[in-house]
Amino acid sequence: MWNYEKRLQYPVKIKTPNPKLAQIIMSQYGGPDGEIGASLRYLSQRFSAPNRITAAVLNDVGTEELAHMEMVGTIVHQLTRNLTPEEIEKSGFAPYYTDHTVGVWPQAAGDVPFSSTEFQSSGDPITDLFENLAAEQKARKTYDNLLRLIKDPEVADPIRFLRAREIVHFQRFGEALRSVQEQLDARNFYAFNPSFDAPVTCEPESCENAK
Repeated sequence: MWNYEKRLQYPVKIKTPNPKLAQIIMSQYGGPDGEIGASLRYLSQRFSAPNRITAAVLNDVGTEELAHMEMVGTIVHQLTRNLTPEEIEKSGFAPYYTDHTVGVWPQAAGDVPFSSTEFQSSGDPITDLFENLAAEQKARKTYDNLLRLIKDPEVADPIRFLRAREIVHFQRFGEALRSVQEQLDARNFYAFNPSFDAPVTCEPESCENAK
């Protein structure tokens, strides 16, 4: 189904370790708006996609998010390799180091472990696609926040690439949403669904009995 190329989607070549920076960037690995949640969300939703366009978008974007997870993990790894005990202690990295050494582990910048309860796969295409649109904007927002804090151009460069891809994903989910709305043949289907919301009609005698 997939052809894995043994290279990153975009190169990551960071020369200067910075464990303090790694602690905030790892939020895009396993945080609430991170790449693990995104990939699992989209690859789970694809099974109940209502048409081939939506299934293809969910599959494509979900797969690419796995590549982004690989990139973020590489960034965190390169920022934390070859640290001395003094650097670990001074940077505030000691609590993480105690549990994971310098292994890459999914958690938010606020130390909250990743949980699948952070995303939904509802089986309702409108619900799922609107969640996906919001998720891509939240990921873009997180990358915006990271870029405000990152001074090292070797770190900022791949982060800018990841941010740009979130914008593309947002556009693709918009296309998938339009395809679903057109298939429903009524853009206000979820505002007014005749099978749920049409007034009940009955013959005079049966209506009288219903009272």
